[in-house]
Amino acid sequence: MRIDKFLWCVRFYKTRSIAADEIKRNRVSVGGQVVKSSKEVKIGDLLKIRKNQIDYQIKILEIPKSRIGAKLVPLHIQDRTEKEQYEILRLRKMSQEYYRTKGEGRPTKKDRRDLEGFTSDEPRDENTDWDFFFSDLEDSNDD
Repeated sequence: MRIDKFLWCVRFYKTRSIAADEIKRNRVSVGGQVVKSSKEVKIGDLLKIRKNQIDYQIKILEIPKSRIGAKLVPLHIQDRTEKEQYEILRLRKMSQEYYRTKGEGRPTKKDRRDLEGFTSDEPRDENTDWDFFFSDLEDSNDD
């Protein structure tokens, strides 16, 4: 089976074209050698896959006939990824968590104002900006 099809079948990538693109970018190797999408894989091959800045290492136990369910993946591959790689992934996910839950939407006006107050160097006085604006208009009308 072709390596791009295999990676799609064991659910490493959502589509076969994404798997092929990752292989073209030299993020997949078999036995330490960078390969093309047409490379035929066989039982016992060791794959090294760079995905999400993590180096996954898997061993092929069995070649599936077609795309398989997530529960059947461990029957076809053996995960040999180092524990440190998963720790890096866990730390990266923890550092990206914000007070806002995922999918809650874009920041509110209050959030934007808090950010502006945090990033600006000078203290904010709400009335100063408008007073200055209207005083300029009054001066120009007096002429």
